[in-house]
Amino acid sequence: MPIARSPMTNDPASATRRTLIGGVAALALTVRDAMAQGSRATPAPPEAPRDAIQARTLTAAPGANPLKPEPATPTPVWSFDGKGLPPVVRIKLGETVRLKVENRTDKPLSLHWHGVRNQNPMDGVGGVTQAPIAPGGDFTYAFVPPDAGTYLIRALVVGGSSEPSGRGLAGTLVVEETAPPAVDQDLTLLMQDWRLNDDGSLLSFGQAAFAASSGRLGSLVTLNGRPVPATISARPGSRLRLRLGNACNARGTRIRFDGVKVYVLAVDGQPTDTFEPLRATLPFPPGTRYDLMLDMPTEAGATGTITALIGNGLSLATLAVSGEPVSPARAPITKIGENRLLPAEVKLQNAVRRDITLTGGARIDKDKPAAEPTYAGDPARIWAVNGASGTAGLAPLFSVKRGQVVVLAIRNETAFPQALHLHGHSFRLLHPLDDGWEPYWLDTFQLLEGRTARIAFKADNPGRWLLSSTVLERFDTGLWTMFEVT
Repeated sequence: MPIARSPMTNDPASATRRTLIGGVAALALTVRDAMAQGSRATPAPPEAPRDAIQARTLTAAPGANPLKPEPATPTPVWSFDGKGLPPVVRIKLGETVRLKVENRTDKPLSLHWHGVRNQNPMDGVGGVTQAPIAPGGDFTYAFVPPDAGTYLIRALVVGGSSEPSGRGLAGTLVVEETAPPAVDQDLTLLMQDWRLNDDGSLLSFGQAAFAASSGRLGSLVTLNGRPVPATISARPGSRLRLRLGNACNARGTRIRFDGVKVYVLAVDGQPTDTFEPLRATLPFPPGTRYDLMLDMPTEAGATGTITALIGNGLSLATLAVSGEPVSPARAPITKIGENRLLPAEVKLQNAVRRDITLTGGARIDKDKPAAEPTYAGDPARIWAVNGASGTAGLAPLFSVKRGQVVVLAIRNETAFPQALHLHGHSFRLLHPLDDGWEPYWLDTFQLLEGRTARIAFKADNPGRWLLSSTVLERFDTGLWTMFEVT
C-alpha cells in the first residue's frame, strides 16, 4: 500500500508526486516504479589529497554487550570498540574516507559502504570487489564519496555476511553537506536486532530455515547498540536532524512518530523535496536510511516517541523536552539542496533493458496455508536470480558501456517480500506504464511477492556491481547477481 505524504506550504510539488514514499521501500508495498529523472554523469572520483590524514583504524574483534538485564550475562558480540557501540564515521563532502580495518575475528570480513556510489575496488564486497580480509589481516579503505548523505557500514562477504552482522558489526558513514542546515543536534540512530537465547547468548548461525524464509529476525532491538527505548533530550523549540538507518539482518518494519512533527530531507542519502510523511509513518526495510528534521515542542515537559510497528508497537526512542527554550525561532524547514554529481537526466528511449527474476526459498503449501513454509533443497543455494545462485566467481549477468541507461524489470516469484540493493549507483522506480516517476533517488527498495518492479539508472560507474538482497541470510545463500559497466 503506497504511503501518501502531505505537501509543505513551502513545497511547490504536487501532492500526487508526493504520495509514494511507501512505494519505494514499503513492507506492504504496492510497487509503483519511478522513471529515472537523471543527472550529470559521475566524473572520475577525485584523487585523495596529497596531505591525506593517517588512516583511522577500525578493529573488528570479539567483545561483550549487556543486551539483557541481569542475571543474564553480557552477550558475546563482535564490535569495533569491544562494547557493541556501532561507530559513526563523519567527514565533509570532498574529504577522503581513509580507514584501516583490522580483522581480529575468526571469520573472513569486508565492509560494504551501503549507498555510496563508490569506486569499485572500495565497494567492500568480499569475494567480488576485493579479497576478504582474513582473520588476523587488515585492509585500508580509501575513497572520496561523491555525494553528501547518510550511509551504512555493513559486513558483506560472499557466503559469510549474516554472522558478522548478526554478531553486531555495523556502523554509519555521514558525509556532511558543504553548507549543512543549521540544527541544534545532528543525531545518528542505527537500528539493529539480535537473536538471543534466554541466557543472553546469541542463537547459532547458519540455519537454513531462517535463510529460506524471512531471515534471521531478532528477538531484541537496539538503537546505537543499546536496548530500546533510547532517550533523546532537547531544549524547547530546538531543531533536530535525525539520521535513521536500518542495519538489521532481516528485520523490516514501519516507523511512526508521535508527539512531534517530522519532515523527510533525504531518502537513502539523496536529498528530496522536503515532505511530511502521511500519518507520520515511514517504511523501513533493511538497508534504508532517512534524514529527518523536526522542531521540538516549545513547552518544557513535552514528549514524543519514535515507534517501530512491530507487534503492538515497540518504542525505539523517547523525545524529552527540558531546559531553557531556544531562541529565536528557526526559519521554516526547507530542502537541503542536491547532490550535483548525480546524473542530470536518464533518458529511457535507448535504454538497455533486462529482465530479472527472483526464485527459490521456502514455499507455502496452498492446501495448508496456515502451515509454516518449507524448504528441502540445497542449503547453500537456496535462492537464484535468473536461474543462477550467487556464488564467488559468478559471471556478470550483462555488460554495458559507461554512460548507458539501464532499465531492469525485476520479478519476485518467491513467497516473500524481497528487499534489494543496487551497488554503485542510484536509481528511480518506474511507473507501471512508463508514464511518470517519483522524485526519489534510491539504492534500496522492497518488492512484494508476485510483483514486478522496474528500476532505471545511468550506468556511469565502471566496474562489476551487485544487485543483492539486503536480508543477509538470503545474500549468503545466493540471492544476488552482478552486472558490469565497462
